Formats: sequence, structure tokens, C-alpha cells
Amino acid sequence: MDTKPFTSGLSENAVVITRVADRQWHALDDDLVVGRGHAEHRPDGRLFVSIDAWHDAIFDRLAEAMLAELPAPLYTVVDEADVELTVGWRRAGFTIRRREWEYVVPTDPRVTGLEALLPPSGVTIVPAGQADESLLRAVDRAIRDEVEATVGWQSMPAEVIARPEGDTIVDPSKYAVAAAPDRYLGLIRVVTVNRPRIGLVAVRAGEQRRGIARTLLAHALGTLHRSGFAAAWTEVHESNQAASALFEGIGARPMSSNLELVR
Repeated sequence: MDTKPFTSGLSENAVVITRVADRQWHALDDDLVVGRGHAEHRPDGRLFVSIDAWHDAIFDRLAEAMLAELPAPLYTVVDEADVELTVGWRRAGFTIRRREWEYVVPTDPRVTGLEALLPPSGVTIVPAGQADESLLRAVDRAIRDEVEATVGWQSMPAEVIARPEGDTIVDPSKYAVAAAPDRYLGLIRVVTVNRPRIGLVAVRAGEQRRGIARTLLAHALGTLHRSGFAAAWTEVHESNQAASALFEGIGARPMSSNLELVR
């Protein structure tokens, strides 16, 4: 356990920055926890840090202690509306890497306009839990390779669900797919923890602009609506104009924005 004294003026006693566990730090003022820091690896292998502190001075000392012990690069995500937190991370040397808009997406087909939407000719929708796993992995790999070769996978929504190392499929049962007779053309992943989140909707490059993504959305949102969910959520990178247009075209509204920062 590492400790670093720090006189903050919060009381007559010194505030101590303490590493209490692997990648966890506390700021203690006379045995009272006045700040916490934490670091964890995301599924893509990147190391993300977070700090919750009562005062700027404690935030800065927690950041100093953490950055001294953690390997670079380090990442963090903040609500863009939280100006104070963003400024704190920038004081610690972090810069803005990307901005994501969070959309709330209605599920009612009478609202989305997807009520009577039919799949393109020769395409069928395979519901979540029924996809052939080998074909699912093949389309996932193909789409990732296509995205990486163009705008880069970092332009896609951050993947925050744990999965086995080296595996790009979070959980096969969470994916619905658009299928041709011999292969899958696109996929959509919906994970419900506290609320339904559309983590990914993607179509093979050669099959785009046929309405497959809208058909996948119509299926997934209709399924959620029948399960009693009035809305789902998704994140869209600010540079992904096609995704923004897709969601805004069915009545989705941007509710907030998140910043990913890197040091």
C-alpha cells in the first residue's frame, strides 16, 4: 500500500493519497474518504481511469499519484456537460480524442415510421439467439476489416461489455442478423443491462444503401417495443454522419455528448 501525504487545508490534518488495491486509490482526510481513483482495462485492451473527488486540489493529487504508477496511454470518458471534470483531466495532461453523441431512440414503430418496412429482396432477418455462430463471426470479422481499412474501428461506438480476450463477439445471443441464402450481410447488437443499448449496427460494404440497416433497426426496436421498452439508447461518433442520419431519420434525439480523452 502506497501513501503520499498532502496538506489540503480541508482540515488541520494532512490528506493522504493511498493506493488501497490494484489500480484503486483513496484520498483520506482524517480517515474520511474525500476522493477515489480507479483504473480498469476495457475489452479492447485500453486502460481507462476515473476520479471522484470533493475538491480540485484532491483531484489533482489523485491524478498525479495515479499517472505516476500507470502505463501510458491512459484514457477517460466524461460527460461534456461536466465542464469542471473535463478541465481537471486537461490539467492532468489529457486531450480530447473523440466525441460521441448519445441518442434516445423510440421503439414504437408508429413513431419510428418502420411499421411496414420489409427486408430488401433476398434478405431475411434472423432474430437474436438464432444466428449461426460461424456465419455471425464471419460477418463480424468482415465488417471490422472493412471499417479498419477505411475510417478505422475507433470511429465506432466504444465497446464496454466484457468478452473473452481476442474475441470480437460479445455474446452471440445478443445479435440479430440480416441473412442472404449463403452468408450474413449485416448485424445488430442490443444489450439490456439497466436499459436497452444498441451497441452496434453494421452492414458489409458491398451491401450498403439497400435498406438493410433500417431493416435491422426495425426488427430490433420492434422486439424491444413488444417487450415493454419505450426507448433504447445508442452512441454515435460525431464524424459518422451516415449513422446520425440513420437514427435521426427514425426520430432519435441526441440527449448528451461524451468526450473520450487520452494522455
